[in-house]
Amino acid sequence: MHSSRKRVVVAMSGGVDSSVAAALLKEKGFDVIGITLKLVPDPKTKEEPRYGDCCSAEAVLDAKKVAFKLGIPHYTVNLTKEFEKFVIKDFVKEYSAGRTPNPCIKCNFYIKFGFLLKKAAALKAEYLATGHYARVTRDKTKKRFILKKGRDAGKDQSYALYSLTQEQLKRTLFPVGALKKDRVRKLAAKYGLGVAGKKESMEICFVPDNDYAGFLKKNYGLEAARGNIEDAQGRLLGRHNGIINYTIGQRRGLGIAAKEPLYVTAIDKKNNKIIAGGKEAAAGRRLYAKKFNFIGLKKLSGRLKVSARIRYRSVPAAAAARPYKKGVLVEFKEPQWAITPGQAVVLYRGAEVLGGGLIEKKLD
Repeated sequence: MHSSRKRVVVAMSGGVDSSVAAALLKEKGFDVIGITLKLVPDPKTKEEPRYGDCCSAEAVLDAKKVAFKLGIPHYTVNLTKEFEKFVIKDFVKEYSAGRTPNPCIKCNFYIKFGFLLKKAAALKAEYLATGHYARVTRDKTKKRFILKKGRDAGKDQSYALYSLTQEQLKRTLFPVGALKKDRVRKLAAKYGLGVAGKKESMEICFVPDNDYAGFLKKNYGLEAARGNIEDAQGRLLGRHNGIINYTIGQRRGLGIAAKEPLYVTAIDKKNNKIIAGGKEAAAGRRLYAKKFNFIGLKKLSGRLKVSARIRYRSVPAAAAARPYKKGVLVEFKEPQWAITPGQAVVLYRGAEVLGGGLIEKKLD
């Protein structure tokens, strides 16, 4: 990664990863500009529940302090309207349909590598850099940019980046993608950045106190109408408190006395039902996914052996993928726990991300 004063905009969240990304790029000789995105409104009172750390006023202040220490310009860009339109409204729509979305995927595509990338271009920057644990390389034979897992397997964020296009990857840098987390913290201390020991935010940034159902009810009037909990044969097992309170694989909160533990195996939005069953019923081997984006391939033309991940923190599992209807059918070698509509399935070949799409349904 050489530079003759090439300009790069760094998305600075106020956390250790993006701060070190900015420091590394400055050390390499880049002309670095820091930008922190304002995505959610600040609480009006101290009593209001606070948002996740990456969207708080404190995060902006931390990013400004790091930029000052590094001697780079820093700006705050307000994208609250865009974030509401492309991320939050999709989150609301998916939950109200009985699906479980991953808003980070939408945020990466539309906000960070969409609007912020355009802002970088307006500032005459050739690249946008973030603190994601992932890597981008160029395959000269395929003439394609390739997305790879971060070297730190425990911190790898490639799953949430599968939707990035060739044009977006072409202008993207992930400076900490080849590093382990403990090394990143040591570098932060070495550079004298005040965020070296800062904790990571694991919550969805726009949901105060991580209360999804409360957020949906209070802000979008989603009614949590009670309904039936049934088994696969339609026998009544109990009553639920509104489908927005449940997700596939959930065990807690069902309130059903049974001989064996029961889990949510399906959500029937149309009939306002929760289907529950044993552990085996909550697992599946085949899924259908749509809205696929391919990175390492131009398209999927036949059956392909892959490893696939069905949620952010799951371990990639052996599978085969093939074209199916308007998307892709993924068949796993072994049953996978809680295949969840609305989540993404991401296909890998070793460390390389081949592509990914949104899970439409479990087939069996």
